[in-house]
Amino acid sequence: MEIERETTGDERARSWRANVAQEDSKKLEDKDQLTKEPSWKRFLAHVGPGFMVSLAYLDPGNLETDLQAGANHRYELLWVILIGLIFAMIIQSLAANLGVVTGRHLAEICKSEYPKFVKICLWILAEVAVIAADIPEVIGTAFAFNILFHIPVWVGVLITGSSTLLLLGLQKYGVRKLEFLISMLVFVMAACFFGELSIVKPPTVEVVKGLFIPRLKGPGATGDAIALLGALVMPHNLFLHSALVLSRKTPPSVRGIKDACRFFLYESGFALFVALLINIAVVSVSGTVCFSSNLSTEDAEKCSDLSLDSSSFLLKNVLGRSSAIVYGVALLASGQSSTITGTYSGQYIMQGFLDIRMKKWLRNLMTRCIAIVPSLVVSIIGGPSGAGRLIIIASMILSFELPFALIPLLKFSSSSSKMGPYKNSIYIIVFSWLLGLLIIGINMYFLSTSFVGWLIHNSLPKYATVLVGIVVFPLMLIYVFAVIYLTFRKDTVVTFVADSCQADAEKAKAAGEDDDDPVPYRQDLADIPLPQ
Repeated sequence: MEIERETTGDERARSWRANVAQEDSKKLEDKDQLTKEPSWKRFLAHVGPGFMVSLAYLDPGNLETDLQAGANHRYELLWVILIGLIFAMIIQSLAANLGVVTGRHLAEICKSEYPKFVKICLWILAEVAVIAADIPEVIGTAFAFNILFHIPVWVGVLITGSSTLLLLGLQKYGVRKLEFLISMLVFVMAACFFGELSIVKPPTVEVVKGLFIPRLKGPGATGDAIALLGALVMPHNLFLHSALVLSRKTPPSVRGIKDACRFFLYESGFALFVALLINIAVVSVSGTVCFSSNLSTEDAEKCSDLSLDSSSFLLKNVLGRSSAIVYGVALLASGQSSTITGTYSGQYIMQGFLDIRMKKWLRNLMTRCIAIVPSLVVSIIGGPSGAGRLIIIASMILSFELPFALIPLLKFSSSSSKMGPYKNSIYIIVFSWLLGLLIIGINMYFLSTSFVGWLIHNSLPKYATVLVGIVVFPLMLIYVFAVIYLTFRKDTVVTFVADSCQADAEKAKAAGEDDDDPVPYRQDLADIPLPQ
C-alpha cells in the first residue's frame, strides 16, 4: 500500500510539473506572438487612453478660460497654453509609464507609500479635484440646454444629473461607439473655430509673439493665467491615465513594456497636439473678434463679460443664424464627454486609496450631486454671469490642487524603488521638476498676494478682517508645509515588481528549484479590467 501511495504521489507531482510547464510554454508563446506583430498593430492596440484623457482638455472649463483669456488679453496668454500642454504631455506620459511598469495606478501607489493620515488627506484632495472638474461640466451642460431650449440655467443645472446618468446607461450598447460619437461632436465645434479662424485671420506675428513671449500685463492677467493652467493641467487626469493604460494587453516582458511606454507617449503627444491647436484657435478667435474695430455695441457688451452662454456670436461668420444651435450641441457634447473621464477618475481614486469599487452610475450620481449644489446656488443668485465666474474659480481650485497629485507622480516616476531601470532620465527629472515647481510657485505667489490685497482693500469691519486672517493664514502655512513635506519626504516602500520577483527567485534557487521565467514582472499587467 505504501509503495502504491508513493507511486500515486510521484505521478501527481509529475502531472503537476507537466501542467506548469505547459502553462509556462503557453505564456511564452502568447508573449512571443504579441511581440512579433507589426509595430503599427501593436500601436493600435495601445490607442485609446491618451485620446480619452485628451477629451478633458476640451471640456467647458477649458473653453471658458480660453474665451475669457482671448477677450481680456487678446493673444498675450497663448504662451500659458503652450507651456501648459507641453507640461501636460510630459506628466501624462509619466503617469502612463508608472502604470505600465508597476502594474498599479497612482492612487494605489500613494496608498502603499504614505502614512494613513497623509493618505486620507490626499484622497480627500483628489475627490475635491474631481468635484471641481465636474462643476464646469455641470454649468457647461446647463448653458447648452439654455442655448438649445431656452431653459433657465438653474433648471439646466438640475437636468444635468439625469442627462449624465442617461449617458452612462447608454454605454452598455457600445462604449466605443458612444465615445466616438461624442468625440466627433466635440471636433465639430473645433472645426467651427478653425473655420472662423480662417475668416477673421488674426495677425500671425501677434499670435507667434503670444505663444513664445511670456507676458502678464493688464488687470487680472495672473488670475486668468492660473485659471488656464488649472483647466489644462488637471490633477485627476494623472490618476486616470495611470489606470487606463492597465486596460491594454501589454506583453509582460522588457520589450513589451518599453514598446508600451513609447506607444503611449506617441498617442498622448498626438492627442494633446490636437488639443493645443483647438485651444489656440479658440483664444485667437475670441481675441480677434473682441478686439476688432467694427464690433457692434451688442457684441462689445458680450465681450466685456464673455462666458460660455454668450459666445455663439463668435461663430456667426461660419454658421450664420445656425451658429447658436451648432454651438449648443457641441457644448453639450463637450460637457458630457468630459463627464465620462471624471466618472472613471473618481472610480479609480476611490478604489486605489480606499479599495472600494462603486457602480459607475452611483459614483457619478454622488459626484454630480455634490457638484450641483454650488452650481445651483450660484446660478440662482448670480445668474449666467455668476455661473461663468464659478467655472473660473473651479479652474483655479484645480490649479492649487495640482501639487498633491503632481509631486507624488514626479517622485514615484523618478524613483528606482518604484520604476527600477525605467525611472526618468536626468533630463526629464530636471525639466519636469523645474516646470512643476514654477507652476507651484506661481500658485503660491498668487494665493498670498491676492489674499493680502483683499485683506487691505475689503469693506468688512476690522474685527471680521482680523478673524478671516486668523483662519486663512494658518491654512496657507499648512498648504506650504504640505507641499514641502511631499517634496522632501523620502520614499520608504519598494514597489518595483522586479525586486520582489528577484527575492522569490533567490529563495527558489536556495531551495534547489529552477526558475526559467526570464520576465520579472506581474502577470496580471497584461489584462486589468476597468472598474465595474
